[in-house]
Amino acid sequence: MSAKQTIAIIGATGNMGAAIARSLSKGKNRLLLFSHNQDKSQQLAHDIKNSHTSADVESIECKVNASWEADIIILAVPYGAEKEIAAQIRDVANQKIVISIANPLNETYKKMVTPTDTSAAEELQKLLPNSKVVKAFNTIFAADFANPVIDGKQVDSFIAGNDAEAVDTVTELVKTAGFNAIVAGELPASRTLEHMMLLLIQLTMKHNYNWLAGWKILHN
Repeated sequence: MSAKQTIAIIGATGNMGAAIARSLSKGKNRLLLFSHNQDKSQQLAHDIKNSHTSADVESIECKVNASWEADIIILAVPYGAEKEIAAQIRDVANQKIVISIANPLNETYKKMVTPTDTSAAEELQKLLPNSKVVKAFNTIFAADFANPVIDGKQVDSFIAGNDAEAVDTVTELVKTAGFNAIVAGELPASRTLEHMMLLLIQLTMKHNYNWLAGWKILHN
């Protein structure tokens, strides 16, 4: 990305939100951090500035204002929270990139709560019809952001979206975060990507990967 862009991270103090914020602060973009816990988001902004003195990051008290100021909005929230947030930011997210990281898993991590013919990202696109929804960051654990190279291999992070320019922009963000970016296809590919995370969680619980694991496509 050539021009500096403003990125709002909604849910910035959750495990994934904080990991994304810390990783993207290494880039040249401006970060707006929103959390219902203002003390935690202010502390996160402070910690990021201490780690990266050139980081342009601030805590912001209103998700609507954050989304209004942003070029890119990252919903670092559970699937169940997306509908309410989408209703709140719909008008200010017009024509903007909105990144869906959610995986619509049930409480036991055994299946999806969405029907087989859709995905969290596609449902979000319906809720935000004038936004450019892109699926990203959903196939990786929060711990992977601090360790994007596992066993000597850079973790792959998959992206899906209908708008080619938006996908290109998000691809650069994924690279900034330290991952190998792979474009999987248009938004319906999110169905596969969300099931990939379901499988990775199940494998991690079964084989005790200690929540530090990722996907890697091997090819010649």
